[in-house]
Amino acid sequence: MDIDPWILTFSALTVVVTIWMGFWSARKSKTAGDFFVAGRSVSVGWNASAISGEYLSAASFMGVAGMVMSSGYDTLWYPVCYACGYLFLLLFIAGPLRRFGAYTIPDFAEGRFDSPMFRKIAVTFVLFIGFFYTMPQMKGAGTTLAYIFPGLPYWAGVVLVGAVITLNVALGGMKGITLVQAFQYWLKMFAISVPIFVLMAVYGHYGEQLKVNDAPVPKRVEGKNFELRPVSSRLRADMTFAEILAYAKYKLSEVTGRGSEVAGHLRFTDVELDQMLPFYEALGGAVVFKVNVPYPPNKYTLLTTNPVTRSEAKRLLESEFSKNGIGVLAYGESVLVVCPVKRTNEVHQFLSSFEFVNRQPLPDKAPKDATWISPFGPLTTKAAQAAGLSAEQGRPFSLLYTYSLIIALVCGTAGLPHILVRFYTNPDGVAAKRTTMWVMILIGVFYLFPPVFGVMGRNLLPELYAATGAKGTDKIVLELPRLLNEQVPMLGSIMSGITCAGAFAAFMSTFSGLLVSITGALAHDIYGRILRPRSSANERMKAFKVFAVVGGACAILLGFLVESFEINKLVGWAFAIAATSYFPLLFLSTWWRRITITGAATGMLVGGTLSLAAIASTMFADQAKWAIGLKTWFAQHPLERTLAEQPAIWALPLAIILMIVISKFTQKTVPSDIRMKMLVLHAPEKLGLKQEYIQEHQSGH
Repeated sequence: MDIDPWILTFSALTVVVTIWMGFWSARKSKTAGDFFVAGRSVSVGWNASAISGEYLSAASFMGVAGMVMSSGYDTLWYPVCYACGYLFLLLFIAGPLRRFGAYTIPDFAEGRFDSPMFRKIAVTFVLFIGFFYTMPQMKGAGTTLAYIFPGLPYWAGVVLVGAVITLNVALGGMKGITLVQAFQYWLKMFAISVPIFVLMAVYGHYGEQLKVNDAPVPKRVEGKNFELRPVSSRLRADMTFAEILAYAKYKLSEVTGRGSEVAGHLRFTDVELDQMLPFYEALGGAVVFKVNVPYPPNKYTLLTTNPVTRSEAKRLLESEFSKNGIGVLAYGESVLVVCPVKRTNEVHQFLSSFEFVNRQPLPDKAPKDATWISPFGPLTTKAAQAAGLSAEQGRPFSLLYTYSLIIALVCGTAGLPHILVRFYTNPDGVAAKRTTMWVMILIGVFYLFPPVFGVMGRNLLPELYAATGAKGTDKIVLELPRLLNEQVPMLGSIMSGITCAGAFAAFMSTFSGLLVSITGALAHDIYGRILRPRSSANERMKAFKVFAVVGGACAILLGFLVESFEINKLVGWAFAIAATSYFPLLFLSTWWRRITITGAATGMLVGGTLSLAAIASTMFADQAKWAIGLKTWFAQHPLERTLAEQPAIWALPLAIILMIVISKFTQKTVPSDIRMKMLVLHAPEKLGLKQEYIQEHQSGH
């Protein structure tokens, strides 16, 4: 294995510090309240950092950048809506939920409706959402480990990271991971921002990178007309010399070279190297091309059997071309312009104002520039394209997909059990609302950076488009900084090591929170409240540790199944399930006193179950060989495909309507003490009406 020592060192340090902090914090976890809600004593600053660390998962750290690179600007809805979801939490849910004082969301469901049966329904969706959300974290783990250790199988990274986090959670529960998650947020913030600033300083800022994809169509300008021989579909026979240069400024001509002889590292215009000289005269006397050396190797072969460096390659080109009266002008590190020697001054003056951005040829799998930069890109037009519809015909389906995605992400944030349970760790409702406000700020700043990785990756590492699974665009955040090694040896490895450390922090912190949520549901709700309601606090703590191992093992097994899926899309589906099950339950149960258990249970079951079934159908259609008939059917029915892949737009209203209508017909089952419960949910703590639904921690259990 060709292992980079810097990357290995930073990644190992992150894992070691995480384990050490877990052991250190675990010594303070002594009661059931410590394991489930960190003793309800976490301050606003610590909790905001911990929630942000838990929320910024592999989907945020790696998946957003990878999806921006693969699918374009349509995917910016993901980071925008991830952050906006906390506005819903701040306004409607955080304060009331904390005032109710439970350990888990199923606690709230049972206490709000006085129904142990409802706990069973609620805990089922905690497990569904939790395990669905663990899959992209495992994908991130497998991708990162496979990158650090070239040749290591994907599944090995899943097992290793899963085992480490399971150990941390089993040792210290919620209190044990709070400090770890808070630390990991700031590590992720450092790891996502510093490499971007360095990359932009070397390769050009965000605007320079972006305008390569948004290049205007060159207009006819004054200049001498030349008779051009069309040697590429990118060149027109009626273009002037000036137009060719303006075109080349954005569409840097591809250099194909001669396959293995030049190792694919010298790219020319679609003609082989030994055929190029006769074409210079026909092309108006000037050709723009690039010399690029990806990492690894640092050397390549050009016109000789001996390896040469980039600067040596330029000298060789100058030597070869000067024999034929052709001059070479260099711009930056990777752009060369060749033209007749007598015209070098004219060409240089024309090009001197251009800031060339290093743009490699895009593979066939990469979306075209116009498509990538479009509001309706590959993400939202998939169903229409499969059905063979035109862009205009597919626009309604793209809008439907976009609106449904927005609903899923915004409302899903307010329905994620592993996030909601963290508000129970605040001392009171006021602290919970302040925590939510700070979380919006912290994650909003973070989301400024991943899209920049995606834009730069499209220009600098387009070969990732041709790869799949753990080697595809999802690893752009890890891979891109290594290009800096071409400019400053070791700098790229250090920057890549920092991003790898951030990636570890991302999937480890989120998986920790998910595993606490899953384990809490198994140990507290199923074991402690359903199977053995008379069990002691010590027995529940032991059950927590056992179920942490069980939950971790299940998450690892599920991680094996999702290597070929995009990280962000998996997370988006988990949000859709949360938006159609828990969000309507929490919103209506908190603000509408007349909702009944029958209405709430029916809406939650129907909305959540139908969403899960719809999403599963698209997963099977895309990946399962036995589902070829389903894939064919979806291809012929773009509307059904769009509604199945993004079900929030119909499943959420359906759940809310069912809850309201059925509650109207079952008003006799509204809890008799509903007025007091609504006071507890909404009255300021200063009035002294707050009642902890779970009071075990108050007696030292």
